[in-house]
Amino acid sequence: MNSTTTSVSPALAIPDASSSSPAIRSRRIVAACIIVSSVLVAANAFVCWTWSHFSGTPGWLVWQLIPDLPAIAFITSSVIGFRYTSAPLRAVHRVSAWWLGALNFAVFAAAGCWMVAGAFWLAGWPVQRFYIARFVFAAFLLTTAYGLINAAWIRVTRITVHLPHLPEAWRGRTAALVTDTHLGPLSGPFFLRRVLTKLRSVRPDAVLISGDLFDGSPVGLKRLVAPWREFSAPWGVYYVTGNHEEFSERGVFLNAIRDSGIHILNNEQVGIHGLQLIGIHNSEAANPQTLRAILRQVQLDPQQPSVLLTHEPVNLLVPEEEGVSLQLGLCTVSIVSEISRFIRAAVLAPGARHCAWEPERRSFSSNSNRRLKSSLA
Repeated sequence: MNSTTTSVSPALAIPDASSSSPAIRSRRIVAACIIVSSVLVAANAFVCWTWSHFSGTPGWLVWQLIPDLPAIAFITSSVIGFRYTSAPLRAVHRVSAWWLGALNFAVFAAAGCWMVAGAFWLAGWPVQRFYIARFVFAAFLLTTAYGLINAAWIRVTRITVHLPHLPEAWRGRTAALVTDTHLGPLSGPFFLRRVLTKLRSVRPDAVLISGDLFDGSPVGLKRLVAPWREFSAPWGVYYVTGNHEEFSERGVFLNAIRDSGIHILNNEQVGIHGLQLIGIHNSEAANPQTLRAILRQVQLDPQQPSVLLTHEPVNLLVPEEEGVSLQLGLCTVSIVSEISRFIRAAVLAPGARHCAWEPERRSFSSNSNRRLKSSLA
């Protein structure tokens, strides 16, 4: 592989949760668990009460305790998972996370029952409440099943990108963007091997990982990333951190992948056969002043195409003003990941950022849930 590297600055440190006192951290953990538990129990109660009201099933105050158990199990396994990992713990976390995703749709189904009943009442059309519940909750079950299948479906989105001054070496070549694999209790080495199998089938010349390789828990990282050691691309595999790698000290995650054959781009530029690839970590890219400073320090050659690899597609005017040809960024969120993020903020380091999108003509993103492939022409 023909490449040159221009290093700009070392990765900036993310505040370590250990800097806070144990008492403060304990209070923060307890407060987060109470808040999340209250919200989940209230959501369960709303769903169970609605089903009881519309179906005529009595005793919802008692049997609602059954769906409360997975919600509490999710919080407990999330907190424990920051310091310890085991197969039983991962199994509990995975099942409870599935239920949490289903609860998300169930809340909408319960609200839908009341809206449909209200519409029939306003229209003066008599209808038995049980039929409303049966129809709406059947739609909820189908939606949940589709969501589980969709989340497990690894797909390829093909996009042809035209860049000015593209060298002949890159014409017709393929670069694959892999993002948000969220390796952790929910997605482990087996899932990553499925991703890499799909990746091998498209035979990319280079692979770009735009963050959130890990879910955020700092334990068992080498086991999670091990399948990457079995993969290689002719022109290399490159990586920048996402917000999930910055819930705690990101150096822990970077150290875990150093021996995996992945090239970590620490706010620097590499030249790959005439293409300038700039990789900037999530925290620096989220700050427009820092982003601009790094782009100016790498001293881009306007006669060569340049690609900026970041996690969140934000501050898009800055790269364009600094002459970047193309920015790659993709960030996905879900109800489970957002609740996990809130708990991690209490256990580890507060201040993780939400994803945002700013439309701009020189960038592209994709809502495909696992990865994106582009061909350069």
